[in-house]
Amino acid sequence: MWIGWIEFDLLLGDVHSLKAKRAVVRPIIAGLRRWYEVSVAEVDHQDLHRRAAIGVGLVAGDSSRVVEILDQVERFVAERPEVELLSTRRQLWSSDD
Repeated sequence: MWIGWIEFDLLLGDVHSLKAKRAVVRPIIAGLRRWYEVSVAEVDHQDLHRRAAIGVGLVAGDSSRVVEILDQVERFVAERPEVELLSTRRQLWSSDD
């Protein structure tokens, strides 16, 4: 069994309230859940208007599948015009670790 996660640090566009932030972040989270069937949550910067950190996790039978999905998820977030991707961090573990 392989476990992988990726965390995105995002700078949001013209956002001036937490309500406006939710309007940007929620569709990203919903899209990741719908298209890639992964676990997703906003994991940091909840009190900042223009920053968001989104974490994604998944489990698969082999490492290549985990890497493939994490790559797709990263492209999905990076291609969103309403956010600027500042950085990503990812990790991959085996159940044998």
